[in-house]
Amino acid sequence: MSRPNEPARPDLYSRITDKIIAQLETGVRPWTQPWTSSASVSRPLRHNGEAYSGINVLLLWSEAMARGFQAATWMTFRQALALGAHVRKGETGATVVYASTLARAETDDAGEEQLRRIPFLKAYTVFNVEQIEGLGEGHAPEPAPSVNPDARIAQVEAWFATVGVDVRHGGGSAFYVPSTDHVQMPAFERFRDAQSYYATLGHECVHWTGHAARLGRDFSRSTQAYAREELVAELGAAFLCADLGLALEPREDHAAYLDHWLEVLRGDKRFIVSAAAHAQRGVAFLHQASTA
Repeated sequence: MSRPNEPARPDLYSRITDKIIAQLETGVRPWTQPWTSSASVSRPLRHNGEAYSGINVLLLWSEAMARGFQAATWMTFRQALALGAHVRKGETGATVVYASTLARAETDDAGEEQLRRIPFLKAYTVFNVEQIEGLGEGHAPEPAPSVNPDARIAQVEAWFATVGVDVRHGGGSAFYVPSTDHVQMPAFERFRDAQSYYATLGHECVHWTGHAARLGRDFSRSTQAYAREELVAELGAAFLCADLGLALEPREDHAAYLDHWLEVLRGDKRFIVSAAAHAQRGVAFLHQASTA
C-alpha cells in the first residue's frame, strides 16, 4: 500500500498519455468533445465549487464524455461521506492527479550538500455527483439554466477587449506574429458563428502569452517544437472557452497537427501533463490581464 507522501508510480505519466493517445488515434480530441451534451460548458469542479486545472481538466472531461455525465462536480469517497452522502454501490471512480515536489538532499562535486526538488504526480480517485446518493441541494446535479446567447457573447466580447492583445483583422487565416507581437484574425463575418470566432481568438491569445516579455514559453530546444506550442494553445483555448462559456469546435486547419501531436506524445510521456500546465498558466495570465 502506498503511503500518502509517496511519489506516484513511474507509469502514471504513461497511463495518462496512453489514454490521450488512444483518443487522438481515433480522431477524438478529449478537450473538444464534452460539450455535445446538454450540460452547460464548464470546467470540472471540486466538491467545494473550485475549478480543476491543468491535466485534471482533460482527464475529467474525458470521463464525462465516455460516461455521459451531465454534472460538472466531482468529489472523493470521503468527501461524499462528510456531506452525509455515499457513492452508489458498484460505481467506479475517475483518476485525477496531484502535482507536487519532493525535496532531496544531494552532495555535489565540491562535496557540498544541495537541496534538489523532484516533481512527481500522486493519483487519487473522484466520483461524479451523478454517482452519489444523498447529496443536498447544493451538490445535487441540476439542469443548466438557459442562457441568452446574445448576452453571453456580448460578455465574451467585453472580456477580450480588456486583455490588451493587439488584434488585427484581415486576410483568410488566424495566427500570432511574435516579431510584431500581434494576433491576426479574419474578419468576424467570415467565421461560421460567433463562438468559432472567439474560440479561434482564444487560441491565438494563448500563443500571445508565450512571448518572452510574458511567460517566456520556449520549446526551441525540443523536438517538434511547433507541434508542442500548438498543443499548448489548443488546450489553452479549450480551458479558456470553458471559463467563458463557449463551445470549442475542432479547427479544420488543425487536423494536420494530430499526427505530429501523436509523435510528440509517444516520444515524451510527460509532455501532455507539461502542455496542460503551460496552457493553464497561459489562461491564468489572460485572466489576470483582463482584470489589470
